[in-house]
Amino acid sequence: MFAGSTVNIYSNGTNSIPSSDKHYTDNYNRIRQVNTLLQQADAYEQQADIAISVGEARFFRAYCYFELLQAYGDLIIARTPLDIDSPEMQKARNPRTEVADFIIDDLKEAAKLLPVDKAISSSDEGRLSSEAALAFLSRVALYEGTWEKFHNGGQNTERTKDLLNTAAQAAHDVMTGGAFELFAPQELGTEAYKYLFILENEKSNPANINKTGNKEYIFTRRHDPVINSIGFNITQGRLGNALYVTRKMANMYLQSNGLPINPQTWNYTKVDDEYKNRDNRMNNQLMVPGQTYWGTNGGRIDWSGNAAEIANASHRNFMPQTGTGYFPHKWCSERDGVPTGMEAYDFPVIRYAEVLLNYAEAVFERDGQISDEDLAISLNLTRKRINPEMPDLTNDFVTANNLDMRTEIRRERTIEFFDENFRIDDLKRWKTAEDEMPMNLTGVKWKDTDFESRWPDASFKDKDGEGCIIHEKGRNWHEKHYLLPLPTDQLKLNPNLKQNPGWNQ
Repeated sequence: MFAGSTVNIYSNGTNSIPSSDKHYTDNYNRIRQVNTLLQQADAYEQQADIAISVGEARFFRAYCYFELLQAYGDLIIARTPLDIDSPEMQKARNPRTEVADFIIDDLKEAAKLLPVDKAISSSDEGRLSSEAALAFLSRVALYEGTWEKFHNGGQNTERTKDLLNTAAQAAHDVMTGGAFELFAPQELGTEAYKYLFILENEKSNPANINKTGNKEYIFTRRHDPVINSIGFNITQGRLGNALYVTRKMANMYLQSNGLPINPQTWNYTKVDDEYKNRDNRMNNQLMVPGQTYWGTNGGRIDWSGNAAEIANASHRNFMPQTGTGYFPHKWCSERDGVPTGMEAYDFPVIRYAEVLLNYAEAVFERDGQISDEDLAISLNLTRKRINPEMPDLTNDFVTANNLDMRTEIRRERTIEFFDENFRIDDLKRWKTAEDEMPMNLTGVKWKDTDFESRWPDASFKDKDGEGCIIHEKGRNWHEKHYLLPLPTDQLKLNPNLKQNPGWNQ
């Protein structure tokens, strides 16, 4: 998936060295603020009184450093608030292994200091919990464990095993804590995934569930229609195809029998054929041609689907006419009469589904295998949340169908976290971006299908050998793109900073 309004220069490998970078400076400014708090906290006599605040500070310092680690690799570690003339301002970067260990230590300490979720009072609802620190620890340790594994030949070392074990154990601690579960109300059936992401008040879904019914979100960016709305209309942007979805993504959804599709033999004659007998998340995440869709400028009235409600819909008999032909539907509120910018569903920074999939991947990458029992308590829960009839992923199922367990674990992660900003970082840590990113961005199969008559304006678009729309080609990815370049202003301020590999050429 990629932005449709402008060419994504990072995606197609044409980004260059910036003169300045707010992502870099803003995170270090936040780290300085945290270090100031921690410095003052050290001198406070009643440590028990401020333990939670210190735990929150350690979490957010780790969060900022992880943002920087993913982007730039090696970093200067600042443990205290630095001034302009501090000698540390002229030091070289610490190796990424030291940075990762520093982040992990912060999160382990935060998990000790923060209260468990069930101990947080209603007046403090939304603040960090011990489980949030553990869940984020599982993300960090999995990221770094797989980065170090696959950027160094793909074999485990004692260090990568330790990191992956840390990820698995942290995830398991959250799983056995009992505070969180996947959002899967029986009343929402095979649409529970869809409504998870647009849950506001009782009018936001047909089951009259509000945010208190969601035990999946571990840490969120919280929104409220009165005091903190989202601020821009995501629904109208998505329904207007502000983001384009690629055929690569569409092909990743499994069949309802749990097997991958074969694009060479699949029937694409009708515009909705590829959505039939698939993982229900495909219909929860993407708009199906010919279906009716509601949005904030034409929402649900009483969830009856009667003539009046259909007449009020944003899209009736939807038919793509732009981009790749695949339209996203995730994050599209159906609540009627929401003023522009006043959507108020929460955004999950960490959700329980990630904990489950972090556990499955960490166990597999640590051990080179995963038991059916471990799959049952992790990956198969997300796989079957809205696919109750889909076969479990088991070792026998993989063997019998000539599948690859690693591929299926990664597929599940890609599908579950569609449009949640995980994909590029996953490709980077798996070291598969060099294979994935140069691919043409293709869309629906147009030639010899009903799209030829239903979307005639696409006739001018380039097509590949299968008759699929080519939206963008000539893309590239080089080794240097696994890390962003340091901005030139920072290199001038500190001559001991060295540019990331490949960016000086």
